[in-house]
Amino acid sequence: MSSKESSKNPVEADMGVVDRPPLRSLLFVPGTRTDWLPKARAAGADAAILDLEDAVPTADKLAARAQVADALERAAAMPAEQAGRMALFVRVNPLDDWAGAEELRAVVQAGLAGIVLPKVRSVQDVQLADRLLVWCEQEQGLPPGRVALVPLLETARGLREAYDIARAAARIAYMGALSAPGGDVERAVGYRWSPEGTETVALRSRVLLDARAAGAPCPVSGLWTRVGDLPGLRAFAEQNRSLGYEGMMAIHPSHVPVINEVFSPSSAELARCTELIAAVESAQREGTGAVTFQGEMVDEAMARTARIVLERHGA
Repeated sequence: MSSKESSKNPVEADMGVVDRPPLRSLLFVPGTRTDWLPKARAAGADAAILDLEDAVPTADKLAARAQVADALERAAAMPAEQAGRMALFVRVNPLDDWAGAEELRAVVQAGLAGIVLPKVRSVQDVQLADRLLVWCEQEQGLPPGRVALVPLLETARGLREAYDIARAAARIAYMGALSAPGGDVERAVGYRWSPEGTETVALRSRVLLDARAAGAPCPVSGLWTRVGDLPGLRAFAEQNRSLGYEGMMAIHPSHVPVINEVFSPSSAELARCTELIAAVESAQREGTGAVTFQGEMVDEAMARTARIVLERHGA
């Protein structure tokens, strides 16, 4: 048995892989302002991240925890047509002491889609969070692995060990590189942020490759902090989409429609997928493996990609 296999806890070893839906937009909402959740839904966010970490002053953290737990309980009891499709995540504080474990116990319940874990430095941070989540799920009567885990790689060591971190627990999803100006990552790495994002393209690409190679589903990136600069946001989102990310985290409701549009195929793209599949399948029926389609040579590999796009977007 390898060291990685032996490091897994027994419950995780038996844990089935939970299907994680792709999320285009994950909007941060302060834990003290759960009354803003209807605005997040109205903006069209695929998910809201209720923030108990940086958005909440130390003196208000216990009160915010209670608010978030209450919001999750109400969301779980809400009829599906009223709740909409918005998933709820919670960014907890670093799990440095028993207070962190108590915070997890307060928020792990039926209405929770996932935990966003900040300041991840190593595999050990993820394994600790995973074990605590297993206990919380058992306590709440939830299926093992129900709660997703989103490690935030905000340290140089965490970024360097992204591949191992992404493989540390079966529940990891939505992992990527965040590169907001002036934040933890800029301070840790030492780059100088620019709106064009050229200084972090290599970093975002490498973390994305690590997540893909580890099998962590639905990687997302972010953040764009210039609230009123929607053209800049669009360019940054398009860059992330071109790299291979499937969504972005956001800090303002006005950013959500732009992000959703960028990370959704257009009607023309969906139509092209349909036509490409038809062309390849027609060629296959005639005994040909490849065919010229709209000036390009395509085969079953391209048709397979097109089928995934159509399946994912309900076409």
